Amino acid sequence: MNITSQIKQPIIAEMELFEKKFHESMTSKVALLNRITYYIVNRKGKQMRPMFVFLTAKMVSGGTVNERTYRGASVIELIHTATLVHDDVVDDSNRRRGFFSINALWKNKIAVLVGDYLLSKGLLLSIDNGDFDLLRIISVAVREMSEGELLQIEKARRLDITEDVYYEIIRKKTATLIAACCALGAKAVIEDDVQVENMRMFGELIGMAFQIKDDLFDYSEEAIGKPTGIDIKEQKMTLPLIHVLNTCTPQEKKWLINSIKNHNKDKKRVKEVIAFVKNNNGLAYAEEKMVQFQQEALSLLENYPDSEFKAALTLMVNYVIERKK
Repeated sequence: MNITSQIKQPIIAEMELFEKKFHESMTSKVALLNRITYYIVNRKGKQMRPMFVFLTAKMVSGGTVNERTYRGASVIELIHTATLVHDDVVDDSNRRRGFFSINALWKNKIAVLVGDYLLSKGLLLSIDNGDFDLLRIISVAVREMSEGELLQIEKARRLDITEDVYYEIIRKKTATLIAACCALGAKAVIEDDVQVENMRMFGELIGMAFQIKDDLFDYSEEAIGKPTGIDIKEQKMTLPLIHVLNTCTPQEKKWLINSIKNHNKDKKRVKEVIAFVKNNNGLAYAEEKMVQFQQEALSLLENYPDSEFKAALTLMVNYVIERKK
């Protein structure tokens, strides 16, 4: 059994029911929309977000979920899917997880409208059921994700960002959505704000570790989803690179910035940059930081009694930093 099936094991019944409810939450009277949402449902990924919602809910409540949990998971997925559809338009991307993106098949105009539709369906699902507390958690996440993307665009032009700015970007861009899943899982089943905040923090720390792991993939030799050096080609600032830029000599820094700005299409030069980052402790430093976030996340689970849900969440945290793609 692979690790994702192992993680899913304690919530397998909930995940099956969730898929049905999620599909229902997308329906429309417009045939074109139904064709597109059917396509979206069928190209689903690992489903990490709903898994976080259900595992967190069951861990903090001692094994129960309720209708709010299902609605919360559906809203998160609706809004997350909306942001992915819009991202593909923004990035002019034709593929997502090996499938054609919506904009590649149906054009940008339709993709943007579908994203808006999914967003409104998510909002209405919460409003119609009075889940304003859950809607608040998700709306904050959407605001932060937008801010994170814009902060990255603003800072990317200048290649001298500090580690603190980098953390701020990834906290908003990546970690905030996982944080929302965990906060929402808890909030759907208990009224204890301290625990809800505890789980939000847990999700945020995992999200930080997740993004650093993604950064490290850019330097790996193994065949993964994205080609090696793609972040360098796209002038994305990743933690290994930031660390090296902030610790090398002014001469080396000049060479690095020049390579990334002006020679990012030159395969040989990109290879040299990767080698330089490796030789100057960039990867080791980023790995160390990733493990720090992972350990902090695990420490937040310590006060909960042992259960299959806690075990699955622990597996999930370890999977985030050990995954191969």
